[in-house]
Amino acid sequence: MSKLKKLFRTPLTFFIDAVKKRIQLYGRTSNEQKVGMAQESENIDDRTKVLTLVFGFSPWKRYMQAWFPQRKLIFVDKGMSETEFNSKWRNILLKNSGSEIFVWGFKVEPYVKRFAKDNEVTCIHVEDGFIRSIGLGATKAPPYSLTFDSRTPYFDATQPSDLEVLLSEYDFTSNPELIDRSKQMIEFLLRSGVSKYNHTLFVDIKKIYGEKTKRRVLVIGQVEDDASIRFGSVRPYTNNDLVMIAAIENQDAQIIYKPHPDVLNKHRPMTSNPDDVRGVCLVVDQDIPLAQSFETIDHVYTITSQAGFEALMRGLPVTTLGCPFYSGWGLTDDRQPNHRRQRKLSLEEVFAAAYILYPKYFDPIYKTEISPEQALERLASLREVNHKSGQILSQQPASESPDAKPSRFQDSAVAFDANPKEKIRLTDEDFFYVVLSRLNDIQKSIRDINNGIGR
Repeated sequence: MSKLKKLFRTPLTFFIDAVKKRIQLYGRTSNEQKVGMAQESENIDDRTKVLTLVFGFSPWKRYMQAWFPQRKLIFVDKGMSETEFNSKWRNILLKNSGSEIFVWGFKVEPYVKRFAKDNEVTCIHVEDGFIRSIGLGATKAPPYSLTFDSRTPYFDATQPSDLEVLLSEYDFTSNPELIDRSKQMIEFLLRSGVSKYNHTLFVDIKKIYGEKTKRRVLVIGQVEDDASIRFGSVRPYTNNDLVMIAAIENQDAQIIYKPHPDVLNKHRPMTSNPDDVRGVCLVVDQDIPLAQSFETIDHVYTITSQAGFEALMRGLPVTTLGCPFYSGWGLTDDRQPNHRRQRKLSLEEVFAAAYILYPKYFDPIYKTEISPEQALERLASLREVNHKSGQILSQQPASESPDAKPSRFQDSAVAFDANPKEKIRLTDEDFFYVVLSRLNDIQKSIRDINNGIGR
């Protein structure tokens, strides 16, 4: 079959083979080459950068270097012993004034925390922000926001975090412009449906929930072994416990249980089996957009999920069994009191602290720092592309997870559009998804040509 016939008859196969040919001709860029290029670039002005040791980050999270060009980030091997740390890094950190340590969540050995405390070395806990990405973090989708906390991760209710201190002490009355920004961002979130993750296509919620005949209570499931529950709830509740509590307290209502997307897509394990509570609730087995899950709902139950705060934005009453960042300020039905939180705050004030003041926003495509508003707008645009391309994404090989590629697909396509005349070095995977993103246009052009030939 000639190349032209192949393009006309099977355009997807044509471009897949084109990618394979490209790999044969030009080869792959090895990880060693990438690391070498990065190190060569770093060596130019290392002396002017802030030395920062990074602990607990998965290898794919080395995107962090782009976030901090003014820092020399050194990713420390997992499982480094205290002896090795002392011999290799202790003196270097102490000699470099202003050196800092980054830790993903709590993923660091206790000796590192002790060293930082004893020697007054700043230790920053890094976590995903509340407006994150198109794809799930478990699929290695790069984030648009991260939080950096000098005390403890924001979900740790056992001690005050920077976010909790901000909520406790910030003078919101002195900054009316900040509250206006909060209101506008909340309105945009509600209008667009943008959430922390934005990987799923819109659905007809009536087909999933059925006709509404009585009050509805939505139970938000979480990853049960996640640190947000271990450090945010004094009691080891499971998702099934949460369902049963909601059912007991709302016997006149329909209970709807939405498992966490990471569990539904088998990226993270479940502790309790949803099948065990199907007799008392409707289990949503389909991964649906969080924003749509609130439609027709009258009350929301959660342990510590951020989804509870998104329910508050929609004016829904929320019961929290644990102590998430937004509880204890007079907005929620709190089952776990927090004596440190004595202040009454408005929804807009909590939003301002958590979404505007606390996180850092960065565009992983253009590699530039951005505002919270820009992050919302860009994620909304990317999600629109994702939804329009849903049919194409479903054509992935069966061996691939359908949720594993959207963010790479988005990032590649948009980067290509933004710089159509520039020579961009894409990975083979990126190149493949750029091709896929153009497939609709290509197929339409082919149909037009065929119609023209037919006439």
